[in-house]
Amino acid sequence: MSLLELKKVSRFFGGLAAVNDVSFAVQGKEIIGLIGPNGAGKTTLFNVINGFYPPSRGTVFFKGENVSGWKPHRLCRLGLARTFQVVKPLQRMSVLDNVIASAFLRAKERRLAEEIAGDILEFTGLQDDRRVISKGLPLGKRKRLEMARALATGPEMLLLDESFAGLNHTELDVSIRIIEKIKEKGITIMIIEHHMKVIMSISDRIVVLNYGEKIAEGTPAEIGKNPQVIEAYLGEAQSA
Repeated sequence: MSLLELKKVSRFFGGLAAVNDVSFAVQGKEIIGLIGPNGAGKTTLFNVINGFYPPSRGTVFFKGENVSGWKPHRLCRLGLARTFQVVKPLQRMSVLDNVIASAFLRAKERRLAEEIAGDILEFTGLQDDRRVISKGLPLGKRKRLEMARALATGPEMLLLDESFAGLNHTELDVSIRIIEKIKEKGITIMIIEHHMKVIMSISDRIVVLNYGEKIAEGTPAEIGKNPQVIEAYLGEAQSA
């Protein structure tokens, strides 16, 4: 059974189809890249998957259950967490307290929430920043804090929306290693990313959207040589 499955999912805004009849499945412990030009419908699809928008038509299944239209908090409790393209930590709170707040989804008392948060900060390399007020963090660390907050909810699947955008080479390397470690923990990942070398190197499979429709799905090697994808998005063939 697939961990996540979309069957002919569409989302309309007035007469505009931001996502149109998209179907694919995600298996447990995979890293799935979601790529496409700006405006292709990638973030809208994430918003449908994790309940910010109900699908206008079609069905979303998670862990074998029809979760179409479920609210984000309910899906998060079921094991589906996400990050956002524009990071919005709890700015007046410390890095530690940001992660503790997320850990309370599973933890019943503060001691356990602090223990979970401490482990996650160590995992994401933010342990030394635990007392820093989050609005004072540089972008790279804010991106990692966003991942840490999502991980603290104890997800089985993580949706990452442009977690590499704006990072320098050193920050990219750190974030790639964190994602590799997340996969090693058995957490399934679906990631939106425009950095092609990154997405080609970390993904098991890639789904490509254009004008709200899925135009391709396959391994990085297959996607990198797909003429339709090259024309719509890549511009030239990419090596995995």
